[in-house]
Amino acid sequence: MKFLLIFCLIISVQSKAQKYLLANEIRIFSFQTKKGKCMTLAKDSANKYIVYRYGTKDSVEFEYPGKTRSSLSKFKYGFYLRGGGVQNEGEDRNYIYFTNKNIRYTIYDTYYSIGSKSFIGIKVLDPASGKSIDIQGDYRTKQGTLIDFRENKLLEILEDTE
Repeated sequence: MKFLLIFCLIISVQSKAQKYLLANEIRIFSFQTKKGKCMTLAKDSANKYIVYRYGTKDSVEFEYPGKTRSSLSKFKYGFYLRGGGVQNEGEDRNYIYFTNKNIRYTIYDTYYSIGSKSFIGIKVLDPASGKSIDIQGDYRTKQGTLIDFRENKLLEILEDTE
């Protein structure tokens, strides 16, 4: 009976996780927001598509652009790196950009050597109104990295615009 209970618990946890990461997908970057939402950026194992998913632990509320469409051209990568540590005010800023229905989304992962500060999150900008929101992530929940886009040639690399 104890074994059955543990088995059911494992299956339950896996089924919820599958909503954000399908069997053929690899996590690129994910975190929970400070308000408890989930964000996952994933790619299929053959590098045919990238997908963004956002929502509650139990339900994906927004998926862009879809699971199987060729989507590599819909995402852009930007970064800025200044080494040298605190003496040079070193920083490492990484961004993934996409636009959906004229709203610009920026997934960010930044590090600043002064104060040894790290930040993750999603900035959502409506260019028409100029309004933006910053959905801050809980850094302790961070999994994966955006840095690999510097060399893996999956996405177009933009100049750092943040």
